[in-house]
Amino acid sequence: MTAKHKISPSLAKLLVRMFAGLGAFSFLLWLLLRGQNIAILHSKGPIASQQRDLIIWSLIVILAIAVPTVLLLYFTAWRYRESHSSSTYHPEAKTGKIFNIIIWALPSLMMLVLAFTLVPSTHKLQPNKALAAQKPSINIQVVAMRWKWLFIYPEQGIATVNYVQLPKDTPVAFDLTADDAPMSSFWVPNLSGQLYAMTGHINRLNLIANVNGDYPGRSAEINGAGFAGMQFTARVSSTDDFESWVETTKQSSASLDKTAYQTLIKPSENNEVETYYPVDGTLYADAVMKYIGSHGNKAAHTMHDEGMN
Repeated sequence: MTAKHKISPSLAKLLVRMFAGLGAFSFLLWLLLRGQNIAILHSKGPIASQQRDLIIWSLIVILAIAVPTVLLLYFTAWRYRESHSSSTYHPEAKTGKIFNIIIWALPSLMMLVLAFTLVPSTHKLQPNKALAAQKPSINIQVVAMRWKWLFIYPEQGIATVNYVQLPKDTPVAFDLTADDAPMSSFWVPNLSGQLYAMTGHINRLNLIANVNGDYPGRSAEINGAGFAGMQFTARVSSTDDFESWVETTKQSSASLDKTAYQTLIKPSENNEVETYYPVDGTLYADAVMKYIGSHGNKAAHTMHDEGMN
């Protein structure tokens, strides 16, 4: 390498500092995150696994553009700093066609790569899309309240507050709505993405859990004073354990009829787990339909019928 093309000591020092900073940041990030159970990265079901892979892939594609851009930004600021008298500033200089093509082509290529990956995956991972499995699916009706979650098992005739149990390797269809509560976001990061629960609507979220364990669930949408305590536990167990739990829950001394429901719906924070049996089978439909005008709403009725079947 000739003297003309040698890297100057100041540039070499800048590069060393930049890479040292990146290395230090990466080490600090690893130090803070090691041993932590980051739910979104520790998937326990096929839906969450595919979503995690998409997040990682998207991050890699974005960083492939972002990192060189940031490095170039700092290099430009260093190269044309006021104290660097050897650099020449040409305010009237014009860029060539090749430069302009590169500037536009790189981000366009990134967007195309992301689009060809994410668009098909978005359709494939639609929350309301039924999942194929050897076992028959079960339905769980979910009502977001202030500030708690009510889970109703219509086939089993039981209900729980801030606790839901799922059989392993079994498709589960959650029908989400809300009652006397602002819009909430139902989310079990280990098992699936989030989906909104809104008054007068039923949104269906399908998932399968394939690893036994207790997983945290929460509202991902800030929805008022009790938001921080609006959490629940999603337990994945064997089919036999699930059936045993159902039978145990049926021994509950508390029933959930319309009167008990009106008490439950009152705002409360940091609620303990509760179980109910028997459960009035009309409660969920009433919670949905009470927010639809008396003249009727065709779209809402259609969503209700689809969600209840």
